[in-house]
Amino acid sequence: MLTRLYALLFFSVLLISCGTASRENVDMDAFGKYWYQGQAELNVFDLKQYRYGEPREGKAVMIFVTEDFSKSKQVKLDDPQNAGADARKVLKLNMTRDFVTGVYPYHTMLSVFTPVEEDLPAYKLTQTMIEWCGQAFIQMNWKNAAYQAKLFSYFESEGDQNLKIDAQTEDGIFNLIRLNPDLVPQGDQRLIPSLTYQRFSHIELKAYRAKIELEELGNQTNQFVVEYPELGRTLKIQFKESFPFEIVSWEEIQVKENGQLESTTATRRNHQKLDYWTKNGLIHESIRKELGL
Repeated sequence: MLTRLYALLFFSVLLISCGTASRENVDMDAFGKYWYQGQAELNVFDLKQYRYGEPREGKAVMIFVTEDFSKSKQVKLDDPQNAGADARKVLKLNMTRDFVTGVYPYHTMLSVFTPVEEDLPAYKLTQTMIEWCGQAFIQMNWKNAAYQAKLFSYFESEGDQNLKIDAQTEDGIFNLIRLNPDLVPQGDQRLIPSLTYQRFSHIELKAYRAKIELEELGNQTNQFVVEYPELGRTLKIQFKESFPFEIVSWEEIQVKENGQLESTTATRRNHQKLDYWTKNGLIHESIRKELGL
């Protein structure tokens, strides 16, 4: 009997040691009560986006929602009940920016799929930029301890690229804050900069040296500051210090080669929890006005 018990204990330890570590800093009870209620959290921001050396007024939207995800295929599951061990809970961020430059509009969209329970980077990130000159698309999948990245661009100098990048992502910080700010790594890091910034700046898609610091701002609000010395870029994300750690604003500061500072800002004006996918009739368009869209 003792021999069998020891064997079972050894097997259990072996399973734990061979598996992926779980997130220790996430209060799963509180998380579930807020996020597993069949609704998304919609956040609307007043956007001031610098483009071509001038500030443009626009809107940014951050949509946070949990989904059932296939770890192997890295797509949303159609039938999670029958997916078995392949099913994972993810926190998904869809983030859009809309603004106009002169006569033509810009539309960007970023998606980040972050595991809720596994201590792993975002499984998948995608970014699309659409404007009248053309469109570009990036997809990054976390496989074999690195991101397998694909970039599709209409610019000859970029073309189609397949890359392997062994680093964490700036875009993933937003979801880590929502899970628990303690999960955000601090100090000197290697980071893949914002994919939206990569499309605006056309920098090489790779990891850059960065420094991440946490600042207490008072009024129950904290701020992460991410600095890239090589790029002259700084990101500031302000969030509520208590669960559910709402994002209230963010700022991107770029130092140009001539020393000029460009500050892109997004300040939250409204937010609401809503099962928006069921609100697709003409009668529901009034909700957009309520949100400030």
